[in-house]
Amino acid sequence: MNQKSLTNVDWSKIPAPKGEENLGHLDNYIIKPIKLKSTTDKLVDLSNMKGLTIIYIYPMTGQPDKPLPNNWDNIPGARGCTPQSCSFRDNFNQLKRLNVDTIFGLSTQTTDYQKEMAKRLHLPYEVLSDEKLEFANQLKLPIFEVEDMKLIKRITLILSNNKIIKYFYPVFPPDENVNSVIKFLVNK
Repeated sequence: MNQKSLTNVDWSKIPAPKGEENLGHLDNYIIKPIKLKSTTDKLVDLSNMKGLTIIYIYPMTGQPDKPLPNNWDNIPGARGCTPQSCSFRDNFNQLKRLNVDTIFGLSTQTTDYQKEMAKRLHLPYEVLSDEKLEFANQLKLPIFEVEDMKLIKRITLILSNNKIIKYFYPVFPPDENVNSVIKFLVNK
């Protein structure tokens, strides 16, 4: 699968997630101490964040020349991690101008897996590994399973310091999520 086919997706052929889980408990949720390894090999404690932080959470990114899980495109909300990551990359400077201090991607893949993707996509921000589902469990985030992998459903959080002030769920299409984030930041 080449880079172009990973970012140019006909969303009309991909099933949208329903978002049937109630995530109201995330309103004004204060992140408790938790350290996750980043693609820069640092441990990031999300409870210590200062200023505005965006965390876009996605199931998993594909890797070149490696097949995605069977029927990946037919799992509602699964497809689109690379386009979403690229859209946050492409709008990084605009988000910074809107006073966003920190941006993170987050998935359950290992840090080594994420490093390959972050380098290939030239991401100007860190990606966090929640491979033990510690963050997902703390926040009671929706999870799905495919081919013996537990993956977090796509959700985006905006934090002020360590408090969630806005979440986006369900997120579809993923590459448009950054526009919703920008609109919220402009109007807040």
